[in-house]
Amino acid sequence: MNLEELFQNAKRVVICGIGNDVRGDDAFGVLVAERLKELLSNPNVLVLNCGEVPENYTGKIAEFNPDLVVFVDAVAFGGEVGEYIIADPEGTLGEAVSTHGLPLKVVTQFMKTRIESDFILIGCQPGSTGLFQEPSELIKKRAERLAELLASILRGDD
Repeated sequence: MNLEELFQNAKRVVICGIGNDVRGDDAFGVLVAERLKELLSNPNVLVLNCGEVPENYTGKIAEFNPDLVVFVDAVAFGGEVGEYIIADPEGTLGEAVSTHGLPLKVVTQFMKTRIESDFILIGCQPGSTGLFQEPSELIKKRAERLAELLASILRGDD
């Protein structure tokens, strides 16, 4: 499945960048969200930098009433460093992401009780996630690339 297909029926979209910007490559989701805010101005798209606590944003997400919620996060899935994966946040990967408070699986299940929406997770395989490290150049580039791609899709560029 490609990214464009995921967004084709979504009128209102929330992008949740998740991560910790002092843990090296774990900053991936936060970098994507911050860059996307610069690239995109669309009243039907809400971009949130959720840091490590996406559960603190459930009220804002529900208020926006999106058709699609996209979690963007560093996910250790055993791929090559910098490799992307698109997954169901209620699946096994949603349990595995645990540098944060609640697993995405739990956040997603809670959100589904509040809104009618689809949920996806776009993950990127991190390299180093040690404390007080800068994200690697590769992860910064991958975050930039994903932000540009999402901005292009959400603007409706052809």
